[in-house]
Amino acid sequence: MPEMLTVDLHPVFRSDRDIDAAVRTAVFRAARERIKVVEIIHGKGAGKLRKRVLAMLNQPQIRKLYRRLEFDPANDGRVLVHF
Repeated sequence: MPEMLTVDLHPVFRSDRDIDAAVRTAVFRAARERIKVVEIIHGKGAGKLRKRVLAMLNQPQIRKLYRRLEFDPANDGRVLVHF
């Protein structure tokens, strides 16, 4: 069982549907397979993608699946989701 699952959103950043699908799939997989941490790499940019990812993670049906979010102080281009 892997300790961490990484989702890099760079390849799909232009498609809101693909972004949502990638985040949702990773969260459900982590919950199902008891993966401890999902690392979501959204990149630094203007923050638009980060806001989209955080909004998705705060939806009630997603929020109930994980324990907490962690923002990497050394790299603000990623979010760690702890299960």
